[in-house]
Amino acid sequence: MSIGMKSERIRSEAFLAKVMSAEQAAKFINDGDVVATSGFTPSGYPKAVPLALAERAKNGEKVEITLITGASVGPELDGTLAEAGVIKRRFPYQTDGKMRNNINAGNIKYADMHLSHVPQYIEYGFFGDIDVAIIEAIAINPDGGIVPSTSVGISPQAIRNAKKVIIEINSSQPLALEGVHDIYITEKPPFRKPIPIEATADRIGTTYIPCDPDKIVAIVETDITDKVRPLGEIDEDSKKISKHIIKFFEGEVAAGRLPENLLPLQSGVGSVANAVMAGLVESKFTNLTCYTEVIQDCMFDLIDAGKVTMASGTSFTPSSEGQVRLYNNIDLYTKHCVLRPMEISNNPEVARRLGVLSMNTAIEIDMYGHVNSTNIMGSRMMNGIGGSGDFTRNAYISIFTTVSTAKNGDISSIVPMVSHVDHTEHDVQVVVTEQGLADLRGLSPRERARAIIENCAHPDYKAKLTDYLDRAEALPTKHESHLLNEALSWHAKFVETGSMK
Repeated sequence: MSIGMKSERIRSEAFLAKVMSAEQAAKFINDGDVVATSGFTPSGYPKAVPLALAERAKNGEKVEITLITGASVGPELDGTLAEAGVIKRRFPYQTDGKMRNNINAGNIKYADMHLSHVPQYIEYGFFGDIDVAIIEAIAINPDGGIVPSTSVGISPQAIRNAKKVIIEINSSQPLALEGVHDIYITEKPPFRKPIPIEATADRIGTTYIPCDPDKIVAIVETDITDKVRPLGEIDEDSKKISKHIIKFFEGEVAAGRLPENLLPLQSGVGSVANAVMAGLVESKFTNLTCYTEVIQDCMFDLIDAGKVTMASGTSFTPSSEGQVRLYNNIDLYTKHCVLRPMEISNNPEVARRLGVLSMNTAIEIDMYGHVNSTNIMGSRMMNGIGGSGDFTRNAYISIFTTVSTAKNGDISSIVPMVSHVDHTEHDVQVVVTEQGLADLRGLSPRERARAIIENCAHPDYKAKLTDYLDRAEALPTKHESHLLNEALSWHAKFVETGSMK
């Protein structure tokens, strides 16, 4: 980094004395430490220092940590440290294959958490002391204020509660990101006040994260890029799901239950979620707003089309193509976007007040409306619940989507009983597959079951599910009836034979 670049990004002579190599900075992390980092999805996470920490372990040094992040992060953090045996406990969400394998093998103790709970756990001391915070930034102000890069996540709470702060100044992240952040930090009970957000576009904080300069022990210069992931092609099933949802929204507007520009939209991460939002580009809806976690490629499409006036999240989570697009059009997109701390982006109080329309994906959904979004066959962790629960339970309307089958049709995503429950039927209002949409609002369990089977199940499984329900309803219990052994046998049969058919 040149002298000129240093003065642009490290804005105090005093901080220049703390610039050092990643290897030197990594020595501030000790065996047994609790380490909290920036990052939410593979965006804005530290890279150089974790790689240096992994090298210490590979060279035979015993260094094991508890790692807390905003959500999933990139391979330099989760993957490399998991492979090197550095991580012994992990919170709250992950998507890295090496991390996942170690969790399912029992090598890493993992607790799946609602994302809105994580900043509070840090503040309340439920994780114990935060020994080190590692934060990616684009700049440091003279007073120690840290300007984040492409995500905010838990960075404010990590910085406020850490004993030591290490900052990675990443020159691959454009300085033009400055100003897109809105940093507001709540107080602990009994001093907490209402969060004064009444509309998606409201700005209530600062463009930087306050930090005590004395806490900053190391500044590392790096240019390692975010390892963003490609998005899959929008397939026909995803397009059908999107069309079902848009038709549903049109019906809600016609019935007077939604305004013409809808209410703030929230969508989960991934190709299906991206497709659902992308479908709105061709819809009649305009003047849309989004109050969500991640700002994906589809949001750029909606902004370009003049459909979205403001999108609020805690990270930019583009594909590799979307990342180039973001950087090439950064002035336009930052004008229509705001990045907040995870405590605010996922806050149930704000979601309830704004009337968020939540759209999240499921692994499987049972015929009564319970959703499994985390565990394959009930026992193998996939990624985690993420922020889906934060929004689902507090949404104006909560929607879950899934393709009706998996494994080339060998698995039905609609089952008699889910193998693991993340979202109960109390919180799930609408279920959508490529087959159709089931509106569950106000329905009894037996009515929900008929609606889900009829509208959402794949034809290959519809008769089998209906037969199960008919026999279950013949039992003396007429509310939510189950043939328990048979319900569980759907998953057991797949484990034994590789097919639910």
